[in-house]
Amino acid sequence: MKTRRNFIKSASLGVAGAAFVGCTEGVLDDIAKPKIIGNQSFTTNFPIIVSTWKHGQPANAAGMEMLNNGGTILDAVETGVRDSESDPENQSVGLGGLPDRDGNVTLDACIMDHESRCGAVAFLQNIENPISVARKVMEDTPHVLLSGAGALEFALEKGFKKTDLLTAKSKKAWDEWKIKSKYQPIINRENHDTIGMLGIDSNGNLAGACTTSGLAYKLHGRVGDSPIIGAGLFVDGDVGAACATGVGEAVIRIAGSAIVVELMRGGATPEEACKEAVERIMKKHDDVTNLQVGFLALDKFGNAGGYSIYSGFDYAHATTTQNEMVRAKYFKEW
Repeated sequence: MKTRRNFIKSASLGVAGAAFVGCTEGVLDDIAKPKIIGNQSFTTNFPIIVSTWKHGQPANAAGMEMLNNGGTILDAVETGVRDSESDPENQSVGLGGLPDRDGNVTLDACIMDHESRCGAVAFLQNIENPISVARKVMEDTPHVLLSGAGALEFALEKGFKKTDLLTAKSKKAWDEWKIKSKYQPIINRENHDTIGMLGIDSNGNLAGACTTSGLAYKLHGRVGDSPIIGAGLFVDGDVGAACATGVGEAVIRIAGSAIVVELMRGGATPEEACKEAVERIMKKHDDVTNLQVGFLALDKFGNAGGYSIYSGFDYAHATTTQNEMVRAKYFKEW
């Protein structure tokens, strides 16, 4: 029996080109049906967009609208997470993001496509949409990552406008935190200061985006996994894509998203790969109390899956006909 691992290898050598690019109507009708490779079913009911947490639903909708208007999957994931960045009620990214312990809103983001093109910004202040700056880094420079004052200077040169990102709501929360806090960052159990989005279009092309304001009330200058290619996000057009949410330091220690993609390359389903990555994190830490990490993955066949240490991690899954929340499996109850 042909294994899913062998199928991935053969697909990357040319089947994908036949199946996804320039297909005849008859071939499209055939590949649109669910199939079984070994024990793994998959569908080519593309496009598909998945993203972390409840704010992923409106983000997915924005991404799908971009695709419907003729945009690429890279356009879609950028547009999708911009929706969250520009929502002042969302205190985990962009405008209204919760500040560091000194009251500064600092942002991290990265973007990547199926050809391994990628760009990122870290410790960026006063710019509402860091994901779009990250894309400019990818497209307009020879670099992958810009940070701090240099990232801000680059953004302003590219026409981005300075914005006061600390909203009255987030400032009030910060003021209240200062009264009772021991200056420890807060681990939010239901909204881990990130949106990660993964997508695949009707041609089988993949892209991903990740953006965050980081841990609430972190040390000034702290950067987590979200802008780090291979940690917070990784995309391989021959295999799939993955992103992470939760405590970024733990994700960085295992190169989390890259590990998930490599596990899928070896034949694991997205859920299996995410579960294994979570297990690796748990093995690296003697105490996982309040250490929440979740992974989300999408393979090149359109299968999606997630897994987390603790309960509560959910993700939004969208096609052209639905946009629903999925509760990921987990190891521990809170």
